[in-house]
Amino acid sequence: MGLARDVEQVVGEAVATGAVPGAAWWVERDGETARGAAGTHVPGRDDPVTPGTVFRISSTTKPVVAAAALALVDDGTLGLDDPVDTHLPELADRRVLADPADAEAGTVPARRPITVRDVLTFRLGLGMDFTAPWPTPTLAALADAGLPAGPPAPQAAPPTGEWLRRLASVPLAYQPGERWLYHTGASVLGVLVARAAGRPLPEVLAERVLAPLGMSDTGFGVPGHARDRLGPHWTPPDDTGARQVHDPPDGQWARPPAFPDGSDGLVSTVDDLAAFAGMLRAGGRAPDGGRVLAEATVAAMLTDHAGPVDGEGGGWGLGTGVRRADEPGGRHAGSFGWDGGLGSSWWTDPVTGTTAVLLTNQMWASPAPPAVFDAFRAAAFGPR
Repeated sequence: MGLARDVEQVVGEAVATGAVPGAAWWVERDGETARGAAGTHVPGRDDPVTPGTVFRISSTTKPVVAAAALALVDDGTLGLDDPVDTHLPELADRRVLADPADAEAGTVPARRPITVRDVLTFRLGLGMDFTAPWPTPTLAALADAGLPAGPPAPQAAPPTGEWLRRLASVPLAYQPGERWLYHTGASVLGVLVARAAGRPLPEVLAERVLAPLGMSDTGFGVPGHARDRLGPHWTPPDDTGARQVHDPPDGQWARPPAFPDGSDGLVSTVDDLAAFAGMLRAGGRAPDGGRVLAEATVAAMLTDHAGPVDGEGGGWGLGTGVRRADEPGGRHAGSFGWDGGLGSSWWTDPVTGTTAVLLTNQMWASPAPPAVFDAFRAAAFGPR
């Protein structure tokens, strides 16, 4: 029972010291499963968070939607090297900034079309550049077009077609395939999935990924049967220790949005994310033995295609984060998964067979995770 004890201790301590109001976890290692929760939905109230609590998972959405896209690749609806122009004509004939740091330097034609692979690997030419001063000219232009960067707000986005029209009004920062840029590719991917399948993204995601894996508590907007399990979401405590409600239970995720955002729009539970991780660990098979993804597709998804994207041995596969095994200083080198800035984390180490999911009801104060996440990972994965 060492695993369960260690995980409960580090998360329980974070709750007891006021680092987060509440959290739930799911960890599997060496045949042992630790599943639990600590804290409350509202600090000071007797309304405990449970393992069945529904959380806003923000960027942990990205790999789940990527799996739906790759299911369309498996059946031939999409090809990784196909131009996206067929389904997203708004993104045809792109112009590219001559200097990504200077919007006044003019634009040049894109050397080639954006491909499906570019979108999945976040090299379509649009997104957040963590190495450049904020905001970049591209992010400033997107904000001027009504698509500001920041914490997800599903009800604030325009409908899908209008969202893509506004995005297409902004030149690319880099040539297609040239540079990894965060976030925007996953939003575009969700539109691509819907257009290619000829149905709304939530329907495609449910059919191809959620239903086969029994992920009944995952969706864009809280499923009706789970409404009573979504609590408020909180900002980090300020200097006085006070928190503010970032999103109330009847707020941004209480109903389906006009634009189901493939980058950060899902809610989910620790059990659902563990089921998703289990499918990838099983080479694309669902618990009943059916195929969600081809084994070769899973292998490609979990292979680094973008090179180092952070200072911790991080790379990027086809829609998901990977920790490059050749980076000895990397965090859990060789693992795959992703984090969400609203307080979510899922990583799987295929070498040890360890999966660790931690969901909290408090957003991060910065791109770096709060201390509880590092402590949780240390307890979950153990020494390497």
